[in-house]
Amino acid sequence: MTSLNPVQGAATDDVRALETRTGGVLAIRLFGWINLAVMAAFLINNYLTYWLGFPGPGTGSVAAQMQLGLYAVLGLLAVAYVLRPGAPGLRPDSERISNFNAFLIRWAFWSVVIVGVVDTTISFLRVEGMLEALLGSQLTSDLGRPQFRGGYVHMPLIAFSILLAAVTRTLGFFWLALLVVVSQLLIVLGRFVFSYEQAFLSDLVRFWYAALFLFASAYTLLEEGHVRVDVLYASFGQSAKGFANAFGAIAFGMVFCWTILYFGLGSKQSIINSPMLAYETTQAGFGLYVKYLMAGFLGVFAVTMMIQFVSYLFAAVADMRGEPGGRDLSGSIKH
Repeated sequence: MTSLNPVQGAATDDVRALETRTGGVLAIRLFGWINLAVMAAFLINNYLTYWLGFPGPGTGSVAAQMQLGLYAVLGLLAVAYVLRPGAPGLRPDSERISNFNAFLIRWAFWSVVIVGVVDTTISFLRVEGMLEALLGSQLTSDLGRPQFRGGYVHMPLIAFSILLAAVTRTLGFFWLALLVVVSQLLIVLGRFVFSYEQAFLSDLVRFWYAALFLFASAYTLLEEGHVRVDVLYASFGQSAKGFANAFGAIAFGMVFCWTILYFGLGSKQSIINSPMLAYETTQAGFGLYVKYLMAGFLGVFAVTMMIQFVSYLFAAVADMRGEPGGRDLSGSIKH
């Protein structure tokens, strides 16, 4: 019988330990990717049902069955991605998901900047009586209807923002914060220096500030910038911190995001769907027509946080396993 020397025995034990943990890693990756697939199917079905008039997932018509089958299709694609030969590990998966999330946030950032500037310009020209001279009476009248301005002005601008998100690499939160300050400064100067005050200026501040607060949350999570009350966590080792982060990502983070999505998009009268479908606006005359988009900010927050929590989960499990390549956040503000 051939005996192993101590070095060979230790290597064999490491291989066995790795093989033992591989099943857990596979389960975590399947859980994370299937969670994202189900969320994608939920969002697609929400659009098909409440915006395009499809019957909704169910067992009735063919369309309803196809909508229900979308969950299975996207779920199977997630499983195939995880099980394919040469699939990446936890940290590459985490980075890939986080990079995609950064693209979504850039898209949202450019959307609110462009929509805010254009809608403010339209409202200014309208309140000063210059819009009709530039665009004619019919188009001026149409721009006064929320459905027209939302469908034919805001939505094309949001679609155009995809191109800007693809060619830029900055998330732009510092610039958005600067825009909030500048817009607030304009209100102060207009009110106290020029005795000029309009509702659309206050709407613009709220619009951009809401976007700054909600869109930056996922980035703040990536950088460990959220407030953490460290009672025991600071004294934990890497594995214990990884376990705490993984547990928190699932039990608190993902559950919280699903709660927002379910109650916000669960029906036509829900708190996100209802104002967006009606292109809801503020009651102030000549204000911005973006209140319905601000309701959608809550959905963007939930989606981007869900994606980032999956990335966070993968990184936390990699920390539990002692995998190299973890991000050094010792200089980040955590408290």
